[in-house]
Amino acid sequence: MDPFMQAAIDEARQGQEEGGIPIGSVIVHDGRIIGRGHNRRVQRQSATLHAEMDAFENAGRQPAAVYRDAVLYTTLSPCAMCTGAILLYGIPRVVIGENQTFMGEEALLKTRGVSVDVLQDSQCIEMMEAFIAAKPELWNEDIGV
Repeated sequence: MDPFMQAAIDEARQGQEEGGIPIGSVIVHDGRIIGRGHNRRVQRQSATLHAEMDAFENAGRQPAAVYRDAVLYTTLSPCAMCTGAILLYGIPRVVIGENQTFMGEEALLKTRGVSVDVLQDSQCIEMMEAFIAAKPELWNEDIGV
C-alpha cells in the first residue's frame, strides 16, 4: 500500500470515528505530506468541509509552485467543489482510492490536463459501501441528493 494513500485512509477512518463521513485526503509535495484532512461536515456543521477542502485548509497558504508540483490523494473520487479547488490551485496529479461508490468530476480534471489515477482500493470501497448502507440519508446530504 502506498503510504500516502494509507494516510488518506487513516484520515477517513478518523472522520468516521468522529461521527462523520469516512473520506480522507492528503496533499504531498516533495515526498512529504503538507496537508491532511477528512470530511468534517457533520463534526463542524459545515456546508463545505469535504476531505480535500480540509487538506487544503490544513496545508495553508503555499507558494503557487508548491501546489503546482504536488499530488493530492483522496479516498473517494472528488466532487465538483473539490475538483474546482484542485483546478484552482493547479494540482497536476490526483490519486483516487475508489470511484465505484461515487463518480466525481474525474473527466473534468482530465480535460484540464490533470493526471488521474484510480486505485479501486478494497479498503476504500468497503468503507464507503458500509457507510452508505448504514447512513444513506447522511450520504445523500453530502453529495447533494
